[in-house]
Amino acid sequence: QVQLVESGGGLVQPGGSLRLSCVASGSFFSTSAMGWYRQAPGKERELVAVIPTGGRTNYADSVKGRFTISRDGAKNTMYLYMNSLKPEDTAVYYCFITGRLHYGLEFDNYWGQGTQVTVSS
Repeated sequence: QVQLVESGGGLVQPGGSLRLSCVASGSFFSTSAMGWYRQAPGKERELVAVIPTGGRTNYADSVKGRFTISRDGAKNTMYLYMNSLKPEDTAVYYCFITGRLHYGLEFDNYWGQGTQVTVSS
């Protein structure tokens, strides 16, 4: 079984920066995508950034130029670097990996527990 554990959230002033981390325990036979979603109070979950396997990284228009997603395969870790944070970035951030644990299984989505990011003065 694979578990995703996030860290790095917190309270930051507008214009500040944070780095979120997502560590995967266990391993996948193959993956199709990984990335980050966020959900603000009273709003639907929003895709923030995604790395399709073998594809180009995509970002939500609202974070382009401010957020950067990256991965370190050696550490089984994915990062979300968030700069120039705005109050509207306040949300719970969830990392995810779409993958399958063994050959022949269906692809499934695996989620972290979420980490709160609050941007406020």
